[in-house]
Amino acid sequence: MTSTIKISALVGFAAAGLCLAANAVAAGADAALLSDAKRIFAPLPAAPSAKTDQAELGRRLFFETRVSADGNVSCSHCHLPDKQGSDGLPKSFGVFGKINPRNAPTIFNAALQFKAHWRGDRETIEEQAEKSPTGAVSFGNPDFATVIAKLKSIPGYTEAFAKAFPGEADPVTQKNWGKALGVYERTLPQPTRFDAFLNGDAKALTPAEQAGLRKFIDIGCVGCHDGVGIGGDKFAKFGVVEDYWKETGSKDPDKGRADVTKSDADLYVFKVPSLRNVAKTGPYFHDGSVAELPKTVRVMAKVQLGADLTDKDVEAITAFLGALTQPVPAHYSALTPFPDDAAKK
Repeated sequence: MTSTIKISALVGFAAAGLCLAANAVAAGADAALLSDAKRIFAPLPAAPSAKTDQAELGRRLFFETRVSADGNVSCSHCHLPDKQGSDGLPKSFGVFGKINPRNAPTIFNAALQFKAHWRGDRETIEEQAEKSPTGAVSFGNPDFATVIAKLKSIPGYTEAFAKAFPGEADPVTQKNWGKALGVYERTLPQPTRFDAFLNGDAKALTPAEQAGLRKFIDIGCVGCHDGVGIGGDKFAKFGVVEDYWKETGSKDPDKGRADVTKSDADLYVFKVPSLRNVAKTGPYFHDGSVAELPKTVRVMAKVQLGADLTDKDVEAITAFLGALTQPVPAHYSALTPFPDDAAKK
């Protein structure tokens, strides 16, 4: 009887020891993954307040359609809340239904990136905002004087610009248009579960997402997709190992940054996209040529890294990418529009 009790006790102690060892291994694995992730990525910093006069003006301008040539297009036209700040189209359409040459990425994390546009032909989001109203496809105005005239025809804007830019004799300017929009767009990035993980909460990611993060790191995706934006901070050739269009099915290969710099060294070079919100912002790539995220993962691994991923690898990485989705900001919506002169008559 005593021997039986002793044996049972030993078995119990051994089982407990095995559980402790297993937990220690698991904790060690989590710690190693978190350490690697902190080395490669960075959590999202706190967003600036959306309640300043400049941010509120930028919010109004972002959803304002009356400054476009046809009265139907605003910045929000290509960046919808139900599409996670993108529009779900391969290539966006602008004023009078004209088609943009490239896919519209989400606006939610544009402020985190080192340049604007796929080809990096705008240095900042402010410059991008300043030039959009006179873009032939976007807003279609012949010059910015036309935009200013339209804004001043809506009395509320004269007061709003003066409030946002006090002390200026005539604050309704192209520069202030861009600045206000930039201030607003910088309020849009919101923390994700991956940010919670980077801040030390190992349980913020599911086991499947953690396995995907490990695979994402180990196969080399982080060579381009790193930092706070998980991309968006460098240029890279699309198709390092083989021509990208062979895998994407693109009918008309885009020369990318080479059209901007006129240099053969930039042929098929694009800004590396941020992967924040990527699970909700298909179709993918500069031309929207691939509809589904798992195929996009497979294409990238093949043309950039020369890797043929297994279905299990693709499933794991796709699971991790889902943890990069942020909530839609509460202030990502139009304020009550200012009435214009015509409406007051």
